[in-house]
Amino acid sequence: MSAANGLALGAVVLWASLAALGVSLGHVPPFLLTGLALIVGSLIALPLSRFDLRQWRVPLSTLVIGVYGLFGFHFLLFIALRHAPPVQANLVNYLWPLGIVVMAPLFLPGVTLTKRHVMAALIGFAGAALAILGRGGDGADAVWAWGYLPALGSAFIWSSYSLLTQRVPPFPTSAIGGFAMASGLLSLACHALLEPSVALSARDWGLIVLLGLGPLGGAFFLWDAALKRGDARQIGVLSFLTPLLSTLTLLALRGETPSPSLGLAAVMIIGAAVMATRAR
Repeated sequence: MSAANGLALGAVVLWASLAALGVSLGHVPPFLLTGLALIVGSLIALPLSRFDLRQWRVPLSTLVIGVYGLFGFHFLLFIALRHAPPVQANLVNYLWPLGIVVMAPLFLPGVTLTKRHVMAALIGFAGAALAILGRGGDGADAVWAWGYLPALGSAFIWSSYSLLTQRVPPFPTSAIGGFAMASGLLSLACHALLEPSVALSARDWGLIVLLGLGPLGGAFFLWDAALKRGDARQIGVLSFLTPLLSTLTLLALRGETPSPSLGLAAVMIIGAAVMATRAR
């Protein structure tokens, strides 16, 4: 496995903990939770840059793309989760790995899409759908809700952000700290305008720090480093592991046994990832 794919898998593993941490912090308003976690996550950039904040300086256009990705993605996702069945909205949101694979030729010069990449992306998405809908619950009662539109928008934002960061002038991965800080402050502004104030316990603060160091912080730095070093098409397909690992984490948290459909999803997703990493 290449170093880039290893970094991408590191980000995927951290993102897989998002749902479990979110369940534990379900009583915290989402914009407050996101804002605080992103600010905590931004601090990871300090040791990465050897406490040289000059590395956070990027052209305004690059900063706008960073905030577009980190803030825009979470803003639309939270709207979707409030106005559509969560399982289905999450499935629509997980179109973003597919978007990275199929849109790479549109955003990145010299990149082409092979039949093997397309096939791997479709198999990976089918496996991701099975991992989510195979959990049961309200997944069998899919209905239309307008919240699917922001879910689709959030998927497009993360796909396009991931590709656009490779089109701008090169910047150090530590500059992600500036993206996260600006996005966190915007999230806190949304909290002040749209959500009630709450008191946080010491346990809440501890879990928020874990959230910021992991899926809403550390994962962004690993993701950026992976995209700088690897093939966006391969990395996009590897990202289909996120819903599978997320579901497994939730099952472990609840003490439940994985279903046969989850096993089939694992085979499909891992097979798609292998197919994509061997494509040229």
